[in-house]
Amino acid sequence: MTRTPATRPVTVPVTVRGTVLGAGRPKVIVPLTGGTVPALLDQARDVVAAGPDLVEWRVDHLGPGGAAPGDAAPADVVAAGRELRAALGGLPLLVTIRTAAEGGLAAVADADYVAVYRAVLEAGLADLVDVEVMRDEATVRTLVDLAHAAGALVVASNHDFDATPPQEEIVRRLLHMADRGADVLKIAVMPHDPGDVLALLAATWEASGRTERPLITMAMAGTGVASRVAGGAFGSAATFGTVGAASAPGQVELGALRAALAVVHPG
Repeated sequence: MTRTPATRPVTVPVTVRGTVLGAGRPKVIVPLTGGTVPALLDQARDVVAAGPDLVEWRVDHLGPGGAAPGDAAPADVVAAGRELRAALGGLPLLVTIRTAAEGGLAAVADADYVAVYRAVLEAGLADLVDVEVMRDEATVRTLVDLAHAAGALVVASNHDFDATPPQEEIVRRLLHMADRGADVLKIAVMPHDPGDVLALLAATWEASGRTERPLITMAMAGTGVASRVAGGAFGSAATFGTVGAASAPGQVELGALRAALAVVHPG
């Protein structure tokens, strides 16, 4: 008996500086975590030479002029961003303020969170911005509107560094991001065993059948490496690799990651 597959929505890809998210082999994003402008530009030089598909700038690591990481003023972020943008050439740039609540270094109030992103967007530095979807609803709405008005895409995100929520909760969070107006939906979870990785991958497959938005999903740490390599088979549009320092546990060096992706996603 032949089984007729259920109709699934087709992912509508988004294109950033010629890089397509949501079609073809999963794209590789490499983070920059320099705490000073010279360190940031040194990292950028190595990353550009390695040739990833996108670059993520972790602004929460920036602490120019002796400031603590995550305390950089909007003007300092813009100044650093202008130098970084020039160093990256045509590579797409995802700008991220990862807060302490989601595993980052910035303990930042909503008003300050918006102020930094507003400055970055008004300066035209970001192709995409990461917005933590669990923040205040009005804050998320403001940032989505600001980004779209500036011609930037929104990667809505959620990170659980303690555990892996149940499959249905992961799906709910991803679909909630779409409801908030995000262009790309991202979730990262911490697995405690292979069953948690399976839950993440199953949720990715289910969510990709319920939304047209590109997804980026991953299970972290060593247990979750399989999700970073094979997530595309379940609907994940991108994965994070490293050139130098990692920004999250379980990220794979860029060359090794690309070799693995070529095996899992030939052609």
